[in-house]
Amino acid sequence: MTLKWEKMAAAAALERSFIEICGFERETPHRFKEVTVNLGLTVVAGGKFPDSAGAFHYEESGKLLSITSNRFVHWSTSGDIVQLVEQSLDTNLLNNAVKLRFTHCTVLPGGVHIQETLNNVVILISTNQSIHRLVLPHPSRMYRSELVTELQMQSIFTDVGKLSLQDSPYGAIIPVGPIGSPSTATSWLSREGEAHYALASPAGGIMVVTLPPHDTQGSMSVLELKRSSMMQRLSGWMPSSIRGEHGPADLALSLAVRELEEDSFIFALCQDHKLRMWSFREQACRLEADMLDYMPACKGVKRLSGQGHRLRLAFSSITGLCLCVYLAVPARGQFIVLQVVPTNNNRYSFEHISSLFTTQETLLDFALTSSDVWGLWVDDFNNTVVKYISFEHNTAGQWNQVFVQPPPDEEVHIGVDQDPRETYLEVLFSPLRFTASAIVKALQIYCRGSERITNVSWESLKKEVTLAVESELQSSVTEFEFSQEEYRQLQVEFWSKFHACCLQYQEALSTPVGLTVSPHTSMVCLLKKGFISFLLPCFAVDHLYLSYDEYLFSEEETPITDDVEGGHDMLQMVQCLRLVTDAVSGEMAYEMEKALEHLESPERAAELVLENLLSNNHDNVIDDIQNKMQDIRNPISAMMVLLRELDLETDAEVGGGTIAPDAGQNLNMRISLSQLYGSSSAVSVICQTVCHMAMTRAVFCRDLLILQKLYMRFGDNVFLGGGGQLLQLQQDLIPRCSHLLSSYHVLKHFSQSLASSVPVDIIDANLQHLTVLELSDSPAFSTIRSVLSPQTVVEMFYQTVARKIIISQIYSQQQSSTLLLWPHMVSNVVHLLAQLLWPSNPGFQFPECLMANCQHIQLQEYVRLISPWCQVNIGSCHFMLAQCYLAYGEGQKALQCFQKAATEVEKEEFLMRLTGAEEDEAASTPRLQYYNKVLRLLEDVGLPELVIQLASLTINEAVSDISSLAALWTRIFKHHLDLGHNTEAYEALTQNPDNSMKLDCLRQLVVVLCERSQLQDLVQFPYVNLHDEVVGIIESRARGLDLLAHNYYELLYAFHINRHNYRKAGTVMFEFGMRLGREVRTQLGLQKQVNCYLASLNCLRLIRPEFAWIVQPVSGAVYERPGASPKRNSEGEFSYEPGKRQVDILELRDLEKEYVLSRSRLTLAQHHPPSASIAGSATAEEMVSLLVQTGLYDSALSVCQTFTLNLTPVFEGLAFKCIKLQFGGEDTQNEAWTWLAVNQLSSVINTKESSATDEAWRLLASYLERYPSSNGQHQRCVISKLLSHGVPLPDWLIKLYKAVDAASLLRLYLHFDLLEAAAELVLEYVDALLGRGHQYFGIQRALSATSSSVWLPYTSIDQLLQALSETQTNLSIYVKVQDKLDEYHKLVDQTTRLRLAAR
Repeated sequence: MTLKWEKMAAAAALERSFIEICGFERETPHRFKEVTVNLGLTVVAGGKFPDSAGAFHYEESGKLLSITSNRFVHWSTSGDIVQLVEQSLDTNLLNNAVKLRFTHCTVLPGGVHIQETLNNVVILISTNQSIHRLVLPHPSRMYRSELVTELQMQSIFTDVGKLSLQDSPYGAIIPVGPIGSPSTATSWLSREGEAHYALASPAGGIMVVTLPPHDTQGSMSVLELKRSSMMQRLSGWMPSSIRGEHGPADLALSLAVRELEEDSFIFALCQDHKLRMWSFREQACRLEADMLDYMPACKGVKRLSGQGHRLRLAFSSITGLCLCVYLAVPARGQFIVLQVVPTNNNRYSFEHISSLFTTQETLLDFALTSSDVWGLWVDDFNNTVVKYISFEHNTAGQWNQVFVQPPPDEEVHIGVDQDPRETYLEVLFSPLRFTASAIVKALQIYCRGSERITNVSWESLKKEVTLAVESELQSSVTEFEFSQEEYRQLQVEFWSKFHACCLQYQEALSTPVGLTVSPHTSMVCLLKKGFISFLLPCFAVDHLYLSYDEYLFSEEETPITDDVEGGHDMLQMVQCLRLVTDAVSGEMAYEMEKALEHLESPERAAELVLENLLSNNHDNVIDDIQNKMQDIRNPISAMMVLLRELDLETDAEVGGGTIAPDAGQNLNMRISLSQLYGSSSAVSVICQTVCHMAMTRAVFCRDLLILQKLYMRFGDNVFLGGGGQLLQLQQDLIPRCSHLLSSYHVLKHFSQSLASSVPVDIIDANLQHLTVLELSDSPAFSTIRSVLSPQTVVEMFYQTVARKIIISQIYSQQQSSTLLLWPHMVSNVVHLLAQLLWPSNPGFQFPECLMANCQHIQLQEYVRLISPWCQVNIGSCHFMLAQCYLAYGEGQKALQCFQKAATEVEKEEFLMRLTGAEEDEAASTPRLQYYNKVLRLLEDVGLPELVIQLASLTINEAVSDISSLAALWTRIFKHHLDLGHNTEAYEALTQNPDNSMKLDCLRQLVVVLCERSQLQDLVQFPYVNLHDEVVGIIESRARGLDLLAHNYYELLYAFHINRHNYRKAGTVMFEFGMRLGREVRTQLGLQKQVNCYLASLNCLRLIRPEFAWIVQPVSGAVYERPGASPKRNSEGEFSYEPGKRQVDILELRDLEKEYVLSRSRLTLAQHHPPSASIAGSATAEEMVSLLVQTGLYDSALSVCQTFTLNLTPVFEGLAFKCIKLQFGGEDTQNEAWTWLAVNQLSSVINTKESSATDEAWRLLASYLERYPSSNGQHQRCVISKLLSHGVPLPDWLIKLYKAVDAASLLRLYLHFDLLEAAAELVLEYVDALLGRGHQYFGIQRALSATSSSVWLPYTSIDQLLQALSETQTNLSIYVKVQDKLDEYHKLVDQTTRLRLAAR
């Protein structure tokens, strides 16, 4: 790991120069919390001072494990306003901006000082009339735990509005004398907590105002320090003599203070060019030095007032206390660095260290560190100039360069094929050109200040600008018709007007105000009116290209190479490139850019530019370049060194090792690393640095490519080495340079390309797809909602993925320091980020991140830009492109890309990770694993047609792998079935080599087609070698599922009928009917049962009679389903023995019986629904009873006849119904018609109206007639029922029964004690025997000698006579019967005698 890191870091050679990076906000400006402090003062004259700015850096800002790491507060003053902003490079701070307004006061130069204590951050502010103190909580005291893991945290300014700044602990009015108010100030906080304010008195000397500690009671005290005397007063100034027109000589122009050894020393740079050191404890001037002593040729300077003199101090443990004095002398500005050295007797002296000279006119600010002096100037053209120099180790007073950001270009190039509006919008809203504040202010002016624009998002602001400019254009149009060219000119005119307005405000906001250097992290910032910018170390190759001419000509060595001659050649080469840069016009640069965008050859584009240069050589530029080229001894070597420096390619993958922090690091360390450089400010600065680097190097490569083409043109005239070098140039160096140009163009493009806003539901769906690919846990696939709005894709990549990789890379070594030195750290971060973005490096994290965050447009553009020339990760790029096509719904294109990516599966890290072997796929080849992942993805996206297509293609890959082949055929079957391609699904099923999977598919086919009611297809498939399996599956489904919800029995019936297997079809329907009777006790179930038995009967009638039988399992037997486990009873024993299952053979007549019984059940359920629940399991005898109870006598008789049952219950039931009707009311009569209607009555024409009772008797009579019985059994049971209920017998019944069995009727009369009726019957019967009415009793011939013998029921007659004789009331009847018997006996005697005589 160490070697790899050293190898990657070696390419990032740093120069001493810096480059300015503006961390532009892309949202509306800071929302300042405004606080007004009014002490009741009035305006005083002469209180105007220039705007100023400064910053405070926390003492532990350079410590990684501190909560204040990379955290600082910067402020700016303007008139009566102080704006303070707390900023962090690690976390985003909330409520971090406050604007203080001090009514009728003006903030003094040096009037803002911030100091931290253990518990507080104290802000001391001095104005021309008052002093103020803000006591805020220290960040380390705002959080209970040391471990802060939030991405956002509260600023120290969160509760500033709760402070009562008018109260005495927080402010006081300073005493102002008649001469005027103070002109400059400084302040400090003592160890005891007292706030001291040192104010420069206009009468000379220094007034020190002291406030007691904020948590103690006390009053303000005033102390005046003067050379002549020392006195302390509570108010007012003692006037002193005023010499000359510029004020007193000891008027302090700049103040600084430092505590040393329990004393506070106030340093004052005065109007008489002298530096004085005052002891606050002793109230005496301890040291005085004339600064002109350090200035050569200082004649005439003494007479100058020195109004621009400045003083700064710095303290370090190594150098001690150092002071830097700037003497503002026209055209001879000079910095003097002094060291305060203690001498004997507790005295001090100034030791001169260095004098530094500069020719810049207007110094705005400067800063002193323990080793350097940083200066900020504005030149005669109002351009910002920043330089720094080491005051101990400098070469001939050479200042180091800082390349400040130039203002945006005033001219916007619009191609003939470009829309002016789109071009200007792209320029205005590029992440590098304009701040949101500048655009908002320009828009307000452009709209004539009609409304105040606040809190507008970046996209909304873009719409507002478009609307404003287009509205202005439309309102100015007076013509109705325009040519296209005229309208285009109008667009350019109005958009350029708005662009110029933005330029003005951007320039105003970019005005520098101050400079700050952190003593803890060495971070340098420029403080401007509208924002702050950061200074970052410049890489050596960028330094060469950006250096000003005077620096470039004076340099003799470069860190790029150690070879002196090589360094000389390289500097000469860079000078040639500078000439090429100057010669390439904006038009040519645009054409070159467009060629790269359109994927044209960079070499061809460079040749066209060169042709243009040669044909338009107005100023003999080509001749100058040629002359300079001849000064280069070995151009090939110089080019190779430059190309090596420009190339970010590395053999080792950045972050290829462990991405997670080292396991040996403690939790606090890991949390700190997880936040390091993670704030929106740091994200913006680092990514804009990469963008500037890409832009600089793209131009570098462009000019180098043009120069190489020029070398090819001149040939031997400039090459001392001859043709071999030309060949190397043509075959090696030019293609390398072209490749680098294309690579930097990609970096530049995506550093400025904004990320698309994606809805949450799409992100969730994308995360689901990544989960299918098993990539959602990859570090490159994390998503974080950015605070930047909007963010570029590089910012998104850095924030979500790259930062973790880079920080882990830097801190992967145990010896890594926890000190955060900004120049070193940020250079490493920028270089590693650029390497992660470099297309030719093996890492693929950037495209992965784009895919994870649904940036499909940008991802497609990335692949488009690199595909013609980059062969690294080509398969992975095809995979990403396929993902984009899937997102756009272009499935066929996606499929082609997936297939192209398959060829690189075993070569590229991303695809290898994608196809990482799983446990169940260990035997598969990587390509098959890849296809499986893609198939899963296509299934998840919902593209079954593509799944079928790809799986069909993949089958050729899996010929030798049976398990994979089976899985593919199963997948094809599944999706064909889902799409309704039943035939194709069946064919795929038959192709499956795995029998288990084949059966699973067959089962699914049966179930799905049955659910879709596509039974025709299901039945007609041939099922070669699968017939028994299909039957088993359908039977299993039929027996295992709800009978009414599924129609598997009907399906199986149709299946057997289609194959003419009528016995099995009949068996199926009979089983269906049996189960319906047991399980579905409803009318619908009974109806189905009837139909089932009918179907079963039909099937058996189609078979020859000897084969017309089926096998029926014994009632209650368990169906054996394939794979079912044996069932046990409650005692744990098997409930049946499978080998001894009992069966019944059912023939046609048995089925007919079941049919009749089921039909009667249905009839019963139809007329009496509550009976359905019990009818299903009722036997024939039970059914007869149920039918009779319901009045369904026809059905009951049918059941009795079918099952050869006694009809007596039917006749008894009907007789009882007749009795109820006989004695029932009208309701009973009405109800009777219901059951009478369902029984078939003989159609006898009846002229008179009949009642329900009559119809019931008629039905009974018809049944007795229709169903005769031996010995009159049916009539006897009816008569018995009637007599038992005391109902008189109808004549027709008596007549009917007399003819059948008169003796039985007599016995019934006697049984029910009907003596008169019995006697009457006996009389009639005897008469019939005697020949009178014998036909009514069924007697063929009366009693005679020739007829057959007749008989009388003497036993019954004797019983009758005995009963009659026992009562007097029946005596007459007794006599009649006896007389009739006597008559009969006489005739019998005669007849007997005659017959005997005849013998």
